[in-house]
Amino acid sequence: TNLAISQAVAHEGFYYAPDPSSQIACSIGGNIAENSGGVHSLKYGMTTNNVLGCEFVLITGEILRIGGKAPETDGYDVMGIITGSEGLLGVVTEVTVRILKKPETARALMVGFAEIEAAGQCVADIIGAGIIPGGMEMMDKYAIHAAEAFVHAGYPLDVEALLIIELDGPKVEVDELIARVEKIALGCGSTSCQISNSEQERLLFWAGRKAAFPAVGRMSPDHLCMDGTIPRGKLPAVLARIRDLSEKYRLRVANVFHAGDGNLHPLILYDANIPEEMDKAEAFGADILRACVEMGGVLT
Repeated sequence: TNLAISQAVAHEGFYYAPDPSSQIACSIGGNIAENSGGVHSLKYGMTTNNVLGCEFVLITGEILRIGGKAPETDGYDVMGIITGSEGLLGVVTEVTVRILKKPETARALMVGFAEIEAAGQCVADIIGAGIIPGGMEMMDKYAIHAAEAFVHAGYPLDVEALLIIELDGPKVEVDELIARVEKIALGCGSTSCQISNSEQERLLFWAGRKAAFPAVGRMSPDHLCMDGTIPRGKLPAVLARIRDLSEKYRLRVANVFHAGDGNLHPLILYDANIPEEMDKAEAFGADILRACVEMGGVLT
């Protein structure tokens, strides 16, 4: 599994950077097939940026070795073709990954906002200021309440949107960046800010976000997860469109997404036992993806 790699090298002070929410269950071979991301992909890249080589079995049974332990290989970037090929070219049976030294300091901020558009603007302003957090995730009210009931991470329940922003590096740099991010958040109208004071607290902040998808199962018997990416500056506009579509289709939607790179995961809540709700949910999802493309984004 993805997480097993980090666990195997943790005693030496290393880890594997891409961390999908499913990292306790997803396989590293599957991560290559999907070019999986995760909450820390904003700063450290997707799977394709963290894999050096693999053993690959073609449908004919032929075994290929692609790449290796070197940071760069000469010739064509065949690993770039395999990564994200979704199993269409063959099966990955062995992987060589790039591991990173754990940063000296990593602290997370939980910043609450009374309006989801304000949280979206804060994301754009942080990146616009030249700050690249280790991770920057957003959850809306539905997702916050579901995750808090599931994990008890201490999320504020009186906000419309929550940003989890992680800053890592040398301690003096992290302290400086925390002060800058706090100032930007206040300028965007933040109503609360909590900063992790221990590694245990930092992990707890992330535990709620990583459990958001299963946690939403407490709110609705079924949900449909969409996946689209937009320019960061369009976050407020897309979130407002999703809210309008929610009212149009009379279906709730929980927004959980990689805010730093504009990768949305709207979870449309519905009940498949109610006639036509599945059709409504699919139409709602299609309209969300259309909105992403109209605003200069892509389907992911």
